[in-house]
Amino acid sequence: MAPRLADQPSAYLRQHAHQPVDWFPWGPEAFAEAHRRQVPVIVSIGYSSCHWCHVMAHESFDDPAIAAVMNDRFVAIKVDREERPDVDALYMDVVQAITGRGGWPLTVFTTSDGSPFFGGTYYRPDQFRQLLDVVTDVWTNRRDDVATNVEALTEALGRTARLDPPSEVPDRTLLDAARDRQRATFDPVWGGFGPAPKFPSVSNLLLVARFAAEGDDQARHQLTVTLDAMASGGMYDHLGGGFARYSTDERWLVPHFEKMLYDQALALRAYTAGWLLTGRDLYAQVVAETVEYLERDLALAGGGFAAAEDADAPAPDPEARDETPGAGSEAAGTSHRRGVEGIFHTWTPDEIRQVLGDGDRADRAIAWWGITPEGDFEGRSIPNRLRSRGELARDADLDTARQRLLAARERRPRPLRDDKVVLDWNALLVGALAEAAMAWGRADWADLAETTADWLITHLRDETGRWRRTWHGATTPAARHDALAGDHAALVDAFVRLHEATGHARWITEARGVADRLIDAFWDRERGGVFTTARDGDHLVVRQKDLVDNATPSANGLAAIALTRLAAITGDETYRRCAEVCAGLCARVGTDTPLAVTSGLEALGLLHDGPLEAVIPGSGSAARALVEALHRRWHGDLVISWGEPLDSPLWEGRSEGQGYVCRRFSCERPATDVAGLLDTLTRARS
Repeated sequence: MAPRLADQPSAYLRQHAHQPVDWFPWGPEAFAEAHRRQVPVIVSIGYSSCHWCHVMAHESFDDPAIAAVMNDRFVAIKVDREERPDVDALYMDVVQAITGRGGWPLTVFTTSDGSPFFGGTYYRPDQFRQLLDVVTDVWTNRRDDVATNVEALTEALGRTARLDPPSEVPDRTLLDAARDRQRATFDPVWGGFGPAPKFPSVSNLLLVARFAAEGDDQARHQLTVTLDAMASGGMYDHLGGGFARYSTDERWLVPHFEKMLYDQALALRAYTAGWLLTGRDLYAQVVAETVEYLERDLALAGGGFAAAEDADAPAPDPEARDETPGAGSEAAGTSHRRGVEGIFHTWTPDEIRQVLGDGDRADRAIAWWGITPEGDFEGRSIPNRLRSRGELARDADLDTARQRLLAARERRPRPLRDDKVVLDWNALLVGALAEAAMAWGRADWADLAETTADWLITHLRDETGRWRRTWHGATTPAARHDALAGDHAALVDAFVRLHEATGHARWITEARGVADRLIDAFWDRERGGVFTTARDGDHLVVRQKDLVDNATPSANGLAAIALTRLAAITGDETYRRCAEVCAGLCARVGTDTPLAVTSGLEALGLLHDGPLEAVIPGSGSAARALVEALHRRWHGDLVISWGEPLDSPLWEGRSEGQGYVCRRFSCERPATDVAGLLDTLTRARS
């Protein structure tokens, strides 16, 4: 039995290559084999930094008896959800329809054409073996039940494609409903919305920031309580910077320790907005330390940023260390991990003293980061500041302790790093770095954003102009899988924000090229909105539309934001009309659950109230003073165009050294100084 996954570029697939399960990668070969043998298909979906994916792999897929049943009665397919989020989204909807919840690993049973008929998430080995028997019995003796399930699930999966957009842009009613829902679900003690487990939900936080900028004191309180608690808990890495994916408890203390690139990008946006609205030094510290983490641990030598770091790592004790090939290496693993969750990030008092000695410095560090003998996770302690929430500023002695502890931690066996470059996650980071560069006047962050954007253009766009979703430097071809609608939407948004940060006209040219491809290849010509997959891409059982926010903004919500902002700069009404439809579709699915579509609601707010357009020609000292005044304030309703001139109605008749504030290209009297520009902006909003 040849290990078909051994030469796959995905680290996640390679982790399963030498298991006794006869895995296939996703593709026609697997489904053809299922058709030839007349057996059902098991589609198992996960990702390299997923803790419970490793657990199920070790418990079930390494078990020769379970593997024998899988090989005898099924065709088994392994999917990396980060490479194929379209496949993941389709089958996640199946599992949520069946069980009412989702998560990874995702386990779905399909027919030989990929039509799903049952599924779930993680199963214990005894449960999984029993499930294999039940599915075999149904497939063998009750094939009509399979057909009935396929029909019902396929009908449910196609609902997003059948939605008609509203005849006009919805009014602010849904925005008001979202505000009410935020107030009803807000945790007044620990921040966030709803019970544990708690996710950052940055699209929701950015909508809260918009309400705060409009003068809503309750929203400002929600924003600061949440940002303070997130940064003080163990979900934030107090030694190395950056955020874990989510917290398992209401206090943001105990995370699953995997660190995803998209979470860092979105956290940068949330804390930048928080700093611009409040001026709290804590938020500036979090942004700076998160960028340091990105540059130190996720930046790839040749360019671009790696996708993630694992939650698990080999135990430091050599006698307990996992000797699995590839454990702890950078995406080189050829087997799933058998490490210990959180072992890399947690401490005991004795470990602190081994690094810092037995003096006052160790005692201060132990007290500062809450390191206790009993611990708070598996007998060890997660560094945190929950006893002094919102107080992260360190004096020189504590910062020296942090640097020494970080250096000691770097000598531990490291979690696996998944080195694939994911297009939309990198694009989200480019946009976030551009925003942070504007806020703090950091030319180095703007340079990093531009360098990353140029790298994406060079490595993930082919000679025909077609974009690819993932890049694996060690494989040929390095760029693989067609980019999806969400990738294109994130790129448009990133390029527009790069123009705002740098004043370089070429980023608007790039944004227009991606936006045109998004509309040409993904647009639903019958009902509007963007499908997840391109017209000439890999079609699944159902062609869906991504309308609901998850860990990242939905494709239609982000497209609505990006196209609205691009239309404001270019004057192209096609972009604006498409944005209205995308936002309207999000509003349709969010009627009863508005917090599920907050990126779409952000776009609705822009479409109703703006966006305001500021154009400042040139890049001399007078122009830069005006630009910096706008960059240093949070304007959820403002789009800035400056520096090099553009071919746009917004730029017609403009004079260098003056600032113009417009709404739909109807402009106020130009301003020549900062006070006048800010006063003009206030008048334009009234």
